[in-house]
Amino acid sequence: MTVDRRGFLTGAAAAGAVAGMATLAATAGPAGADTVPAAVTKAAFPGSTDLRILITGDAGTGARPQWQVADAIRDFHAREPISFALGLGDNVYEQGPWADDDAQFSAKFEDPNHGLDFPWIMVQGNHDNSSVLPGDGGWLLRGDHEVAYHQRSARWFMPSRYYSVRIPHEQPIVEFFVLDLNPIAAYLPPLFAPYWAADGQFMSEQAAWLDRAIAESPAKWKIACTHHPYLNNGPHGNAGEYEGVNIAPINGIHVKEFFEQHVLGRCQFILSGHDHSLQVLDPDTASKGTRQLISGAAAKSVGGDKSKATPNSALYENYNDLGFMVLDLTPSAADLRVQTVDLANGASSTAFQRRLA
Repeated sequence: MTVDRRGFLTGAAAAGAVAGMATLAATAGPAGADTVPAAVTKAAFPGSTDLRILITGDAGTGARPQWQVADAIRDFHAREPISFALGLGDNVYEQGPWADDDAQFSAKFEDPNHGLDFPWIMVQGNHDNSSVLPGDGGWLLRGDHEVAYHQRSARWFMPSRYYSVRIPHEQPIVEFFVLDLNPIAAYLPPLFAPYWAADGQFMSEQAAWLDRAIAESPAKWKIACTHHPYLNNGPHGNAGEYEGVNIAPINGIHVKEFFEQHVLGRCQFILSGHDHSLQVLDPDTASKGTRQLISGAAAKSVGGDKSKATPNSALYENYNDLGFMVLDLTPSAADLRVQTVDLANGASSTAFQRRLA
């Protein structure tokens, strides 16, 4: 955003009426589906138990840096074929799509990612749901266009605002739980739209679905995919302390509670974007062993900016370079690589490599 974020947030609590007008009604799609009838032939998920997963986020600018990172991903894919991708939100900068046939889907997803013809499991971000200002998250109906785009794209996989995917579908080794926490993380919270409230229908149904889906999952690896992180050493900060502004709910206190009640100790990983950085954080007692990864540097960086709060323990942090992550999963191991991209020559290099589990 080009405005001062903290100054905007300080006044956002008084602007709830605007958000309420923008989010008066919606209907959630079929939660928990991992297949839906589509108007196009969808790219197939792998049947193998050896998976190479691209983790990328905050990509959708359509500008040259996004293309440079995508070029580096294409080079990587040519050397080491990728099974599928996770797109961790902010898919259509700066304010999200206006319709499911918006030309921005081509300019900011299809064209930059040409040749990467595997499934992309997509997450909704705050910029995908903008209202008054870019990224305010105040028009949640806008995100429904991204769900509808699932019917138009062979690669874009988003059958609902929240859903799960088992891979392989039969006898899965991993299940991804794609969450939509935008209603409880919006900078313009939906104060006058009970459907979207922290204790409203959308979040209550999502929580109940997630509890049931995790409990019933036969997969060894259970991974929560979100746009907004639980832990974060970058400028957005930890959930409950977002932006360093002590104003509920825009400080993410309900996001923190959601993670603590429904995700921590149940999933091995939380994968998030939102912060334009690359972070491999350590699990701790409070996170009940769940590890936070942040991959939000596919088109922008925070230019070295960090949270002013006490930092979380980290194995790797990078707040300057663009890049992406690659997770190799087998039934017995999870190996992570962080690839940074040199914008001068377009080459990527491995900045971090570690077996995490």
